[in-house]
Amino acid sequence: MPVLEDYKGQPPAWCPGCGNYSILKAFKETVVELGIEPYQFTIVSGIGQASKFPHYLKCNTFNGLHGRTLPVATGIRLANHEMLVFAVAGDGDCYGEGGNHLMHAMRRNINVNLFVHDNQIYGLTKGQPSPTSLEGMVTKNHPFGVFSEQLNPMALAVALDCSFVARGFAGEIEHLKELMKSAILHKGFSLLDILQPCVTFNKINTYEWYKKRVYKIEPEYSPDDRINAFTRALEWGDRIPLGVIYRNKRQILEERIPVIRDMPLVKQKFDASKIEDTLRDFS
Repeated sequence: MPVLEDYKGQPPAWCPGCGNYSILKAFKETVVELGIEPYQFTIVSGIGQASKFPHYLKCNTFNGLHGRTLPVATGIRLANHEMLVFAVAGDGDCYGEGGNHLMHAMRRNINVNLFVHDNQIYGLTKGQPSPTSLEGMVTKNHPFGVFSEQLNPMALAVALDCSFVARGFAGEIEHLKELMKSAILHKGFSLLDILQPCVTFNKINTYEWYKKRVYKIEPEYSPDDRINAFTRALEWGDRIPLGVIYRNKRQILEERIPVIRDMPLVKQKFDASKIEDTLRDFS
């Protein structure tokens, strides 16, 4: 069985008090408790403070381009669907540059776990507003306040019939661990949006701000009811729900592709003769 020390990577370089530390702690404890060894999963990241996450772990890692986390994660799953794949991204990285890829990953239902570190700001590039920044938020490059309406990733995901939609909070580590476990054990594309205070650049959405508003969804709530899930996903402001908001059972992309359904691509023998006819067609 793995232990926490097995996942020790580089020393983190996040700001003291950053919510990313709690997410890292929750993730390491989650994989240990599920008995997942470092060699059994791959983490794909893009650019940003959140995307430094795999550097601080011991595991298979692919650090890609800004907003391009999910195409790489999809490629890994299509090449080897026996590999557990995580994608980690920030709200700017995923909902901004990567918004188009997010939409199609949910539509395809690739079996990838996406954990978004949502601090409602661009932390690495010094505090520009992100798609989840509050409308009216004043920043250094938005002195008149953010003009765009705030993106609601939970409502977007439910509207697109995402297979698993949940929200956690970096200030609730044990609850966050349970959500991570649920996402990992779910078969299908999982979006876990994690509210994560940025103590340096976001002076509005602080730990205190969140703690006055977040609440855990009641046990009797059914995440299988899409209409109710959409209503819950729209809830934001004085009350912000934490937990599994929506869940459904859909066939994953890997099962719909005949050539990889029975055996991962990486285990199949390569036979060049099978593509000779195709190559002649293009000659």
